[in-house]
Amino acid sequence: MPEKVEANINERLRVKTGIEYRHVVGENETSSDMAVKAAKKLLAGVSKEKIDYLLFCSQSPDYYLPTTACIIQDRLGLSNNCGALDYNHGCTGYIYGLGLAKGLIKSGQARNVLLLTAETYSKYINPEDHAVLPLFGDAATATLVVGKESDSEGLYGFKYGTDGSGYNNLIVPVGGARHPYQTTEIENVTDRYDNKRTNRNLFMDGGAIMDFALDVVPPCLNEILSANNLDRTDIDYYVFHQANNFMLKSLQKICKLKKLPYWNDVQEYGNTVSNSIPIALADMMQKNAPDKLHKVLLMGFGVGLSWGGCIVDLTEISTI
Repeated sequence: MPEKVEANINERLRVKTGIEYRHVVGENETSSDMAVKAAKKLLAGVSKEKIDYLLFCSQSPDYYLPTTACIIQDRLGLSNNCGALDYNHGCTGYIYGLGLAKGLIKSGQARNVLLLTAETYSKYINPEDHAVLPLFGDAATATLVVGKESDSEGLYGFKYGTDGSGYNNLIVPVGGARHPYQTTEIENVTDRYDNKRTNRNLFMDGGAIMDFALDVVPPCLNEILSANNLDRTDIDYYVFHQANNFMLKSLQKICKLKKLPYWNDVQEYGNTVSNSIPIALADMMQKNAPDKLHKVLLMGFGVGLSWGGCIVDLTEISTI
């Protein structure tokens, strides 16, 4: 499993970001290794034959090809009748996964969907780039989405948004087909704060990402509430992508959620990308009785640039 390390961040940024620790995978550990461990923990005692679709969200797959989800299917011993799909998404990835799972179930293509998220951003970050090194942590999560008869929708209110014009504000420039490793010269960059990286490393324009989130999240939140005839006080808990403390506090204020149940706890993990919402949900549910969580509003935003949200009824949690 990933090793827990201190964020290695100065005191000013520690207070601003709220990040004390993050987790980093071993040199030979991949996102699929973590995803398999998370899935085995979730599926203990569950008949694997009942899993008929596997969704795997990651921006750090094991290979360009084949599909990592196919490898995970074999390692988990799932049925050969199980569908398996990779999808490349970041901070909104969990929302997309829930939406895909619901669509598969509602359309009759699947009954029990295993949704896995896993990310190893640490492998993309230059150890001398202290603008991003202390912020991102590696992690994996597993969620089982089950189709069943119920008076509750369980998952609903999905809303998505995309602004690809900002793609280069959070990017690993070299490594894909556009700029292959083999033919792209390494460029070394040192910014005005003496942070060092190359064009093979993760780059983030933090200010641009912050502005983007403050612009798109409030109207998306309003649209979800309006479309479902809900007021802010009708929501039992708000769980947003856990980017950092400053971002979360700013969104809480601009979304007018200051006096409402709102999860903000990045201290132990940092920004774990597509894993942050399910990790936050698991921690939040340890401190709140699930039978009181009929309406939990989830919101993701980040790399892409993308954003999206939905509402989950956590009283509908069950096993198969």
